[in-house]
Amino acid sequence: MLDPRTAVHVHDQLRATGPLVQVITNYVSMDIAANLLNAAGASPAMVHDAREAGEFAGIAQAVVANIGTLSPPWVEGMLAAVEAAGAAGKPWVLDPVAVGATAYRRETAAALIERRPTVIRGNASEILSIATSTGAGRGVDADADTADVRTDAESLASKLETVVAMTGAVDIVTDGTRTAEIRGGDARAPMITALGCSASALVGAACAVHDDAFEASASALAILTAAIEQAAPHAEGPGSLRWRLLDALSTLSSDAVAEVVAR
Repeated sequence: MLDPRTAVHVHDQLRATGPLVQVITNYVSMDIAANLLNAAGASPAMVHDAREAGEFAGIAQAVVANIGTLSPPWVEGMLAAVEAAGAAGKPWVLDPVAVGATAYRRETAAALIERRPTVIRGNASEILSIATSTGAGRGVDADADTADVRTDAESLASKLETVVAMTGAVDIVTDGTRTAEIRGGDARAPMITALGCSASALVGAACAVHDDAFEASASALAILTAAIEQAAPHAEGPGSLRWRLLDALSTLSSDAVAEVVAR
């Protein structure tokens, strides 16, 4: 369980401190991830080139590595950034987009996991794919649901000594010992391309302002859920939901965040 007061604290700290988050993400998600972080009160920096990514990680308060549109130079930048973050004791988040699809993705994810991510944020199929490859889960199911993969996520978190934040119809966050569920949102949210990638960025920002990665990750997903619910009644479709979500996030109240967590 997550204490609503903790989520409110994380929400308030994002606005009060404006953490700098280095987001090495895919081409599709750059715009919405950066804008979502700005709306939440954080400061995004999309610095990815290996010639500066490691150095910049020394400046940033958290790093996010997203494997959505891979290429060797980007992977080099990710590895440099997460190694620098780890050496400095700063949190970093791995988003293993479509990790089971190709050997290159599996190899890249494995190399990043060796650098001990603070949080792995993915959908149920991605989490199950990693759990299976590490011996912490069952066979891969492309249509996996978070409820079906909960045990695998808990085993994976325990095995890797990390936090797993699994998003879907019900979001599940676990460190292997503690598990929280975040319920709510809107059925049209999955139609907003790269919203999951943006959730990973928000998790990174939350980890920058709160030392407990389990609590920070669950709080970030509660904040995003509350904003989606605030935007949804006025949206005519996924297009207007997208921009209304950014507006809602920028004006979100602490009470709305606490209400989501208290369910």
